[in-house]
Amino acid sequence: MPQVHIKLDNNLYSKLKTKASKLNYSIQELSERALQSYLSEPLFSYADEQQTAKTKKFSFIDLFAGIGGFRLAFEAAKGECIFSSEWDKFSQKTYYDNFNSVPVGDITLIDPSSIPDHDVLCAGFPCQPFSIAGVSKKNSLGRKHGFLDKAQGTLFFNIAKIIEIKRPKMFILENVKNLKSHDKGHTFKVIRSVLQELGYSVFYQIIDAKSYVPQHRERIFIIGLDQDKFDKDVEFSFPEPPDDQPKLADILEPKVDEKYILSDKLWNYLQAYAAKHKKKGNGFGFGLVDGSMTSRTLSARYYKDGSEILIKMKGSNPRRLTPRECARLMGYPDDFKITVSNTQAYKQFGNSVAVPVVKAVAKKMVKLL
Repeated sequence: MPQVHIKLDNNLYSKLKTKASKLNYSIQELSERALQSYLSEPLFSYADEQQTAKTKKFSFIDLFAGIGGFRLAFEAAKGECIFSSEWDKFSQKTYYDNFNSVPVGDITLIDPSSIPDHDVLCAGFPCQPFSIAGVSKKNSLGRKHGFLDKAQGTLFFNIAKIIEIKRPKMFILENVKNLKSHDKGHTFKVIRSVLQELGYSVFYQIIDAKSYVPQHRERIFIIGLDQDKFDKDVEFSFPEPPDDQPKLADILEPKVDEKYILSDKLWNYLQAYAAKHKKKGNGFGFGLVDGSMTSRTLSARYYKDGSEILIKMKGSNPRRLTPRECARLMGYPDDFKITVSNTQAYKQFGNSVAVPVVKAVAKKMVKLL
């Protein structure tokens, strides 16, 4: 691999070292990503700018960008992404490989005033502090959750600060269904109150992705409209779900590698585990489905054993989904590049938004723009 040696003054080196430490990178990794981001900036001619103005309807930013689910949806609606942020370096790689742009890192280290002005703010902020699984796990460990979770729960207020300073015409936030009921509804009440105090009309709805992809996946979407730019009586209507509900057969590959078939040891363990909890009256167990069905929710833990979505197989143990099938299950096109390990791919798609759902909501938002 070619190498480049450069000399840095002590002050610059110190800043680089501090920044790398905060982002959990080596100095080399941070330097490489900084160069990638710089070199990926397009050099437009005046004619290019004129053409862009004709084809793009609005600008948007992509916060907690993950692998770009929001970006795919809003670019399909003729939006131009002018800023993105994502701290996970594996997600950054997938994002770069698909959009030729490296998201900046930790949102808590970004000065909101440095973010470009934009029409729409998109953010699928971390859900673990509010999800049923996340709350149960934190309770069992004696840790706090929701707004009391210092690592993630307060990230909503970073979004609120950006909204306050940059005043986008609209925003769309996404989180788990449990956000609405967390802490007996207090958490969601605070979120709505903060957004309304910033001068936005707030609308929300829980949408099940099963009408768009063959997966039961309920998420809450929160839409905000700036009252200074829209009539205060304006109403936002969420999209009606399609009539034709997709099935798993629509996303399954005809033939997969045998490595995706569960071993006898793992399959026996999962069956015994499910039987044990069934006796106790618990609902824990594997999700066994076929092509005619809709799956359970794909989670970021799918890489561990695939137990929530196992595909029936004739004459053998069931199998887990392939990364490409997981991509399809989340509504990603087949030309979306998967350039990380299977483990990271499972995590990334399990953490993603369902792209067709966001596309449907984005169309409604753009009509108002």
